[in-house]
Parts: sequence; C-alpha cells; structure tokens
Amino acid sequence: MPAIVLALGAVSAGCVLAARRLSGAAWPRRSPAVAIALWQALGLSWGLATVGALVGLGIGLGARAGSGPTWRVVESAAGRPAWLLTGAGGVAAGHWNLLSAVRALCLASGVALLAVLCWILGAAVAAVLRARHRQRQLLGLLAHGDPKVPGVLVVDHPAATAYCVPGLRASIVVSAGALDLLSAAELDAVLAHERAHLRERHDLVLLPFAALLRAFRWSGTARSANHHVALLVEMLADDRARRRGPARELATALLRVAAYGGGPAPAGALAADTASAAELTARVTRLLRPQPRLPVLLVVLAIAAAAILALLPAAALLLPWGIP
Repeated sequence: MPAIVLALGAVSAGCVLAARRLSGAAWPRRSPAVAIALWQALGLSWGLATVGALVGLGIGLGARAGSGPTWRVVESAAGRPAWLLTGAGGVAAGHWNLLSAVRALCLASGVALLAVLCWILGAAVAAVLRARHRQRQLLGLLAHGDPKVPGVLVVDHPAATAYCVPGLRASIVVSAGALDLLSAAELDAVLAHERAHLRERHDLVLLPFAALLRAFRWSGTARSANHHVALLVEMLADDRARRRGPARELATALLRVAAYGGGPAPAGALAADTASAAELTARVTRLLRPQPRLPVLLVVLAIAAAAILALLPAAALLLPWGIP
C-alpha cells in the first residue's frame, strides 16, 4: 500500500482527534480568531485527506511504489478505467477478485463522500439565500427607519431583539422593544457587535460547519465543531464591539436582551444574543473579566499548524507514489 495513502489516513484520523481536543480546550476563548482559523483548517484537511485516502486506496492498491507523483497516478489510471476494477498483475477485466471489490468500494466511497460534501455545501448556500430573501421581503413590509438609529431597520415588536442579515444588501434590524429597553450606550454596543458580523462576513465562516452538521448529524464531532465555532464567532464580534466602547455596556445589553428577548434570530441571520444560558454566561464573564490574550509565539505556532493542516492533503499530489 503506498505510504501516501497511509499518511492521508493518518491526517484524517488526526483531524478528528485534534477537533475533540480543541473542543475541550480553554485557550480558544482568549483568541477566537486564531481558534476559528484552526477549526477551519481541521475541517478542510479532514475532508481532503479522507477523500484522498479513499480514492488513493482504490487507485493505488497494486501500483508500483515510488514511480511518480500522485497526480500522474490519477492521470494514468483514468486513462485505463478497466485497471481500476481489476487486481494488479494483468487480471482480466471480467474476472473479479477480492482486490477488485476493495478497489471498487474505496473508489465509490471516496467519490460519494466528495459528492456529499459538495452537495451539502451547495444546498446550505441555497437554503441561506432563500431564507435571506424571505427575510428581506418581510422587512420590506414590516420594518421602517428611525432617526434614533440611522441606517438600521426597526420592527415594531415589544420583545427585545437585534440581528443582522448578511449579504450584498446587508442590514441590521432591531425591535422597538430593544430601543425602549436599552440605553444609548448599550444600543451602540449591540450595533457595533452586529456591524462586526457584517464587516467580517462571519456568516461565511459558519456556513461550512452548518453544512457539515446537516450531513453528519449523528457525529458528535460535527455537532461540537458547529457549536464551538458559532460561540467563537460571537466572542470575536464581542471583541470588535468592545474596542468602540466599555465592555460592561455590551455585557448588560446581552443580559437585558436575553431576559426580554423574543427568541432566536430568523434563519439566515446572526443575532447579538445567544440561545444557551451557558454560552451567554461565558460571553458575559469574558467581557467583564477578560483574560490575557495568547502570547505571540503561541499565536504564530497555531497559525502555522493551521496552514500545515490545510496544505498537507494538497501537497500529496506532488509526492512520489506509483504508476500502474
């Protein structure tokens, strides 16, 4: 079996183990941006490595080791499809053996996984776009401007809520209940939080993890990744907001909105408040009692690890493998 297939399999398994360790780590809350980059690298590396290992098994079983880079193996094998379904050593295409079945299974699994990953990502994008389109239509009918909050849409609803609708026609929405409940400083902090979501396109950060969860709802690792990245995104927006004002104002605003809020944000939107009481407590505690940021050396090491993880599967295309 080519060593590169074993390496890709090790990377795939290592990404799952690293994700579990990262889920239980405390340091990501000190530097959310770095932790998000590491989560993204783990997800990308796992997908590429798993697909590469499965396809590599299907193509590489019986190939001569060390005779060329991987992309040449794929090119050569694609030119002889019958070889993919037969064992090494000139077995006739019409005669199946155990090696033929293993090859076919690995190839089918790799192609199926790649198709599922691409499909769920496309389906998630389409679902979000539809939800945002419906939300904008509703806002066009129900929302209005208010001189107290220029550039923000106001919905006449007694419950306190604030959220943003990302996209090319991005908008920030607050309820009349939020305007009545929050002080001017608290409202400014909430709006700064929402502007951070829009400016840094946090919706694009969340989209791949939400898509992965749709495909692998049974996976605790997928649920954990989606949960932690969503919380880190909110913490990152909190950090951006407290650069523009006291952290206490945002903390009290979050507590008030949670106490008098009207439920989660609409589909396709990002809200300032957090549905879970535990997450809200973590965010408020972090704002009122901030921990020191990670040392520069640890930040550099984490970013380097993320870059290596993202590049490892792609680098496999240039490593020696075998040509059938």
